[in-house]
Amino acid sequence: MFRVGDRISGQVKRPATTWGAQQKQDFCLFRLYCPKAIRITLVLFDHYEDTIGSHYPMERLDDGNWHLKILGCLEGKYYAYRIEHTPDEKQPQTPYLIADPWSKEVATTNHYLQFARSKITPPDDFDWQGDTYVIPSEHRDLVIYETHLKDLTAHPSSGSTQPGTYSGMVEKGITGGIQHLKKLGINAVEFLPLQKFAYFEPPYLKETPEGYLNTWNPYSRNYWGYMTSFYFAPETMYASDGSSLPGDINGTTGNASRELKEMIRELHKEGITVILDVVYNHVSQYDLNPLKYLNKPAYFRSNEEGYYTSDSGCGNDLKTEAAYIRELIVSSIIWWMKEYHIDGFRFDLGNLIDRQTIAEIHREAIKINPHVLLIAEPWGGGYDPSGFSEMGWASWNDQIRNGVKGIDPVHSPGFIFGKWHHESHRESLENYIRGTLLYQANGLYHHSGHSINYLESHDGYTLGDFIRIALDPSKSIHRFTDKSELIALNRDEEHCARLAALFLFCSQGIPMIHAGQEWGRSKWIDIKNTDDPNHGKLDHNSYEKDNETNYLDFEEIEENRSLVEYYTGLIGLRKSFPQLRRAHPNEITFRPWTDALHMAFEIHCKKYRPEERLLVCMNGHREQSMNVELPDGPWEVLADGYQVFPSDSRPFAVNHLIIPPSTGAVLVHRAQNRSNGVPR
Repeated sequence: MFRVGDRISGQVKRPATTWGAQQKQDFCLFRLYCPKAIRITLVLFDHYEDTIGSHYPMERLDDGNWHLKILGCLEGKYYAYRIEHTPDEKQPQTPYLIADPWSKEVATTNHYLQFARSKITPPDDFDWQGDTYVIPSEHRDLVIYETHLKDLTAHPSSGSTQPGTYSGMVEKGITGGIQHLKKLGINAVEFLPLQKFAYFEPPYLKETPEGYLNTWNPYSRNYWGYMTSFYFAPETMYASDGSSLPGDINGTTGNASRELKEMIRELHKEGITVILDVVYNHVSQYDLNPLKYLNKPAYFRSNEEGYYTSDSGCGNDLKTEAAYIRELIVSSIIWWMKEYHIDGFRFDLGNLIDRQTIAEIHREAIKINPHVLLIAEPWGGGYDPSGFSEMGWASWNDQIRNGVKGIDPVHSPGFIFGKWHHESHRESLENYIRGTLLYQANGLYHHSGHSINYLESHDGYTLGDFIRIALDPSKSIHRFTDKSELIALNRDEEHCARLAALFLFCSQGIPMIHAGQEWGRSKWIDIKNTDDPNHGKLDHNSYEKDNETNYLDFEEIEENRSLVEYYTGLIGLRKSFPQLRRAHPNEITFRPWTDALHMAFEIHCKKYRPEERLLVCMNGHREQSMNVELPDGPWEVLADGYQVFPSDSRPFAVNHLIIPPSTGAVLVHRAQNRSNGVPR
């Protein structure tokens, strides 16, 4: 493990960015880059709630920066800017004050405009208690759990006394939060965005003074957080004193920063890597985002007609190639690594970030932690997982997702349903198991360690709901009157869920599961949400629901306990057998097949346990059993299609093994002395 403060050979120190507010011994410096402005006034407040502040005209420098020096110690005070531009239809103007984009802490009002003000903070004195980055040099040793922070403790079944908070996440003696991750054997958690974001959207069906008419979001919330407003500041609603009630104020105490650090420190103590989902491709259209009011034409992409591009699907793609935006992005990555000890990042719509910025992020991040994990969502205005791999980045592997479960449960299901997604075939399935490597069928990566293998994420149907619909397409349009109709998986659904898990954890690369996947959780839209036209149905895009559609109900585990135990067993098995994650592609040999849905392959590593041969069998056929020959004496059965066996009570198989439809098995053969025909 790499520890904070270790000297890195050849490291060149990067100068600290001088934008934002910097409190010196007896004065405070303010610096803002806004070359097109004709006048900027800094307004200073003693308290966030103050309506009247002290006004200070700023001085424009020749390089486009605006500068101000105020004598005295201003720590704990708030400030914002009044920015005036020459009238220009391309540059929006506002009568409201604008916060500093380099804010380390901001206070906001729960409103779609946010009315953010920057807080001048003292140097950090947080006691990390010797904490360091917790990430292995071999990323394939990770098992990632993707989750929204609040989902893990918001439901009463979590047992948390601080539900939906940073502190609740690491609370001891409860069912949810970190305790659930530990029970599963998870060693990495990937949080949906925790940088300060625009949570509120305009009120539903009520036109705002700015001319917004929200006809698409009956909840008027942006729960997932993919609308970042301030790249250096933590989200304050998850603090112990945070609130999501309209009109309430968040961020005046500084609790968010301290409690987020405490959470990361506790996760690290348990050996859990912390990965942060970050959004550098677009911003919210509705809040008073500083970048829009500083220099929107320079900081956002536009087409030949002058309209802003929407490759992000959000109408305002950020121009990451602009020098100022690139500096903002790279500096914020450095800040989160140094200030919050973040071990890795997942970049939303990473293909929208220009390649020079991608390269600089990598170059600067590895100076701080050589083992940092950088993960791209490799689409957005294109698709380039191999390009990211060439630059040393991992990325989400949508090909294994599509091949194993399919891309659409009604029209294009995959292997676990005995079907072929239109882009997949037998050779591609074999390559997914080897690591989805370039120059092979559907290949994407130069190295299997760049493949983030997943079957479910925050986007789309949960894997459980995908299975429910694929086996009964009527469930895609049916309105269920109660979630109890959905929770327990039937026999066929369980078989598909376990086969999917077996494929995931026996494939080379880095496995990732989404919260609740381990019990086939369903995202059901409560029938009481009558403003939602899809009430009563299964949800495939729950970004706006700060409610029990997203919250994890841990009582549901009892309905699918055997599936949770299967996931737990497979995670333990993967950790125990390095061959399941670190094998060279040439060490994986597929047996000849007469049915493409019958898969059997051996893994025999020279570096890892050369005395062992693993045999993995997976039967995607829904009707026919699979007969597997077992030469060379007894094979120890590690797992079958129903359970993962404890190490002290594993059965043995001799000569052949029958794999029932929609199931699989993992076996090991050890070249060692025998007694009475059974390995010792």
